Amino acid sequence: MTKRDLVVRISEETGLVQQQVLDVVQKTLDYISEAVAQGKTVELRNFGVFEVKVRKARIGRNPNRPETDVPIPQRAVVKFKPGKEMREAVLKLSPEQIQASAPESSDEDSELPEAH
Repeated sequence: MTKRDLVVRISEETGLVQQQVLDVVQKTLDYISEAVAQGKTVELRNFGVFEVKVRKARIGRNPNRPETDVPIPQRAVVKFKPGKEMREAVLKLSPEQIQASAPESSDEDSELPEAH
């Protein structure tokens, strides 16, 4: 689902103009992003929690040169913890439902046209 899909669906259900719905959705996302960027936790009841966590520094390896260690510094990352209702709804999904809702890519689309 894209932001556009969300706006169209809300607009159809509420009767509000799509531009108004888009403005509200965008402002909501902007305020969530702004709060998380300031290191604040954003808790949306029955949806989930966005929070900033610090990922520890670690040593990585370059697959092309495994003998060389690459230091990876600590950094802040955004974590999302789904709410109880969302977590339970996702647990009820079957593998068939997940595959059916995944975007499909056909082999025809991925082939490049032959050069003549």
